[in-house]
Amino acid sequence: MEVVLASANPHKAAEIHAILAAAVPGLVVHPRPADVPDVEEDAPDLVGNARLKAVALVEATGLPAVADDTGLEVDALGGAPGVISARWAGEGATYADNVAKLLAELARRDGAARAARFRTVALCRFPDGRELAAEGACTGTVPLEPAGAGGFGYDPVFVPDEGDGRTFAQMSAEEKHDVSHRGRAFRALGERLAGFCRE
Repeated sequence: MEVVLASANPHKAAEIHAILAAAVPGLVVHPRPADVPDVEEDAPDLVGNARLKAVALVEATGLPAVADDTGLEVDALGGAPGVISARWAGEGATYADNVAKLLAELARRDGAARAARFRTVALCRFPDGRELAAEGACTGTVPLEPAGAGGFGYDPVFVPDEGDGRTFAQMSAEEKHDVSHRGRAFRALGERLAGFCRE
């Protein structure tokens, strides 16, 4: 079976490729073609944004497409940034911009609980319109300061509850995949894809 990834983010694409390849032996994963334009992620929820991206890649390539969307939900911020996590600090925001805004918003709520969760929806869309989808979540806390040089996005400011006190950015890729929202979502999607391949 062949699939094409909808993500143009090289960090995310590498994570997804590693997880799916381990879950579905023999799966051929193609990178997103460079000539496919970005998709406007204007759906109201994670599954909607994942679907928009997957449909665009199916139409562009004729192959089954794998897409995802992830949101960081912080309790003290009423679940923000949520579905707009990647562009919370504005269009064209960098990872550092988003992290800085998150820490500034929490600093204004001195003493507020810093509980948070990451949620990922992983979706495979087939050319005939069928879909497989899975969700993964990881609970944790936002520390007072960023820590670690690995990962990407909000990884330096997320300490998973199931870890040992380190942020995602302080973990190896394998350690992060074991407990992360994206690892869980794509392992679940991989299991569904493997079952689909056996049918």
